[in-house]
Amino acid sequence: MELLDSYGRKINYLRLAITDRCNLRCQYCMPAEGVPKQTHNDILSFEELLLLAKTAISMGIEKVRVTGGEPLVRKGIVDFLARLASIAGLKHLVLTTNGLLLQEMAADLRGAGVQRLNISLDSLQPETFKRITRCGDLARVMAGIDAAEKAGLPIKLNMVVMRGINDAEILDFVRLSIDKLYTVRFIEYMPTIKEDNWKSLVMPGREILNRIENEFEFKSLDHAELAGPAQNYKIDGALGSFGLITPLSNHFCGACNRIRVTSSGKVWSCLFSEQEYDLKPFLRSKDATAVKVALRRITTAKPEKHQISCCEAEHKAFTMSSIGG
Repeated sequence: MELLDSYGRKINYLRLAITDRCNLRCQYCMPAEGVPKQTHNDILSFEELLLLAKTAISMGIEKVRVTGGEPLVRKGIVDFLARLASIAGLKHLVLTTNGLLLQEMAADLRGAGVQRLNISLDSLQPETFKRITRCGDLARVMAGIDAAEKAGLPIKLNMVVMRGINDAEILDFVRLSIDKLYTVRFIEYMPTIKEDNWKSLVMPGREILNRIENEFEFKSLDHAELAGPAQNYKIDGALGSFGLITPLSNHFCGACNRIRVTSSGKVWSCLFSEQEYDLKPFLRSKDATAVKVALRRITTAKPEKHQISCCEAEHKAFTMSSIGG
C-alpha cells in the first residue's frame, strides 16, 4: 500500500512531534517567553502516538523522525522509541534533538533502536550560541555530540544560516565534515515567526555554496532513497559530507515526501499550509480506520508547493516548536 498525493508524489516520511516543550528558546523557533504550555491531556499519549505510527506505517510510511520541541525532555521517551523501532515495516527511525541531554542519553537511544541523530547546532562560538538559543550551553551540547559519536550513532548537524549572526562560521562547519563522519547541513533561514527584519537574515543557498567554493573543492553526491531535501556534497578526502537545504531560494516541493503530526495530534501536509486535520479524537477512540481515512484525505489535499520565497511570506506566523521542528 502506498500513500500518494494528487500530484503523484509518494508520501513515505512522517515527522512525529512528541512534545512542544523545549529547554532552549532559539530566536527563529519561538519567542523568548516560550509558548503557552499544553496540559497533559492536550498532548498525545505514547500509546496514541504508537497507534498513529503503526497505522501510518501500514499505509506506506517507511521513515519516522521523532521531533519536538525537544523530544528528549519527555519522560519515558527511551521506552517509547524502543516500541516504535519494533513496528514491522519501519525502515528508518531518526531523532532530532538540540543535544543538551545527549551526554546522558546517547547510549540508551542507540540501544532503543534510533538509527541516526539530527542535532541542531547553529554556532561553534559559545557567545553566539547563547545569543541564538537565549540560554544554551555550547559545551554541554558538544559533550553530547561526543557521547553520541562514541555510542555509534551517525550524526547530522543542522545549522540555520542567519546573515550577520552566524554566517561567518560557514567554513568552520564545513571543516567539521573533513575530520569527522558528520553530515553538516546548511539550512536557509525560514520566516516562520515573521520577525520584522526576517529578510535581512536570509542567506540564499547559492551564496552559501559560493563561500564554500572559494575555499574548498568538492563534488556533488547522489540523492539517497528516503533522504531529506538536502543537496549533498563531499570535499575530496573528507570523512563526512555537507549539504544545503533551500526552502526559500530553490523550492524542493516537487520531491516532497512528508507529512507532519504535532504533539497534540494535528496533521500538516506542508509546513507553510494553514490546512490541518485533528487526529486526536480518532486516536483517543482507538479508531485506526478513521485515522487511515484522515491520513489519506490530508495526503490527497497536499498542496503542489508553498508560496514562501526570500522576499515574500504571506503565511500566518507560527512557532516551529508547535509544529514539529
